[in-house]
Amino acid sequence: MSRTTPQEDLWEAPADMLHFETSWLAKGYSHIAGLDEAGRGPLAGPVVAAAVILPPGERYPGINDSKKLRPAAREREYDLIREKALAFAISEVSQEEIDELNILVASRKAMERAVRGLTLVPGFLLIDGIVPLETELPQKCIKKGDQRSQSVAAASILAKVTRDRLMEAYHQQYPQYNFKKNKGYGTREHLEALQTHGICPIHRRTFRGVKELLASEMRSPLPEPCSHDRTP
Repeated sequence: MSRTTPQEDLWEAPADMLHFETSWLAKGYSHIAGLDEAGRGPLAGPVVAAAVILPPGERYPGINDSKKLRPAAREREYDLIREKALAFAISEVSQEEIDELNILVASRKAMERAVRGLTLVPGFLLIDGIVPLETELPQKCIKKGDQRSQSVAAASILAKVTRDRLMEAYHQQYPQYNFKKNKGYGTREHLEALQTHGICPIHRRTFRGVKELLASEMRSPLPEPCSHDRTP
């Protein structure tokens, strides 16, 4: 196993967002893929992961951690990444699988599916976080990788925009939860809607804020889940 450089042990973002890509290219690896996910924390909807292989050495100043970008900027960079990437893939793991596996395992599974979906076989993986994937491909886990690697940041943007769009589509089915605004996260408004309307099919039944309602339903039935029209 290769030794890490002092920079690789830091949590802070490096001055150069291509630091990790350049380091591994210099060691002879090609087609370096960045990986990240979106949607670990919400109470509803899937977790989405993306894998992105960008042209080696090319810099895209607008690509950054998706959480630090305004929605319009994310959309703009989403289009740029899809245009410029040598290969990219986006995958999701459903709320049913999340409940069955747990969110950490489900997030890793989504990333592994994204890697398998790439049209180019990556020579090396840069993964956001600290948990490696189950793959024979060489890989490096990077704490706060979406702030420290351009490839990982690109993956974070594809995953975030894709998931936001999915939740906006679910909003059309279940408008009472306002998924268009909260994207499934446990905001006060969302929690109040759960108390009023109960759960719907895309809620994660093992997550705090949802599982308590299921337990309560066993004792005293809640209103019928996900009824769109509650007028007399």
